[in-house]
Amino acid sequence: MKFHPVRHFITITKHRNEVVRLCFKAGIGFQGLFHDLSKYSPTEFIPGAKYYTGDQSPNNGERKEMGYSLAWMHHKGRNKHHFEFWYDYDLVTKKIVPMDMPDRYIKEMFCDRVAASKTYNKVYTQESPLQYLTKSTANEKMTETTYKKLLFLLKMLAEKGEKETLRFMRRTKTLPVE
Repeated sequence: MKFHPVRHFITITKHRNEVVRLCFKAGIGFQGLFHDLSKYSPTEFIPGAKYYTGDQSPNNGERKEMGYSLAWMHHKGRNKHHFEFWYDYDLVTKKIVPMDMPDRYIKEMFCDRVAASKTYNKVYTQESPLQYLTKSTANEKMTETTYKKLLFLLKMLAEKGEKETLRFMRRTKTLPVE
């Protein structure tokens, strides 16, 4: 295993810059400026450089070696655009359950997923983020409302394109549940 701090830095910065660009176009530019800054912290950056492969998340490499990813746990606990941040203890069921995400973070999650598809996929199409979501088990891990709002935006992207979807996001305070 080789340590790749420069390659990792270039990859996460390329991704972050694309998220910032998309967030500005979606009307949440100030929020976008703070996107994923925790990736540059030692807790996330060092494992990212250590497990960097260029074709998958370094967190998977850390999971394979350690049985868990401390970098991911650190990341999801500090970044509200990850649905995993929005888990809380239910006083009635005594279980950890997902909570509805505020729309501003769903918008950032959309930007994050589009940027990730552009950064990490060999071939990007406007359908790529939707395909990634529908092949995942995210619908089982988010609230129905959060999932439907994200799905709505990704379907719009697939059907109408980036410019139209970002314009819609900029002009819409409350995302529809469809």
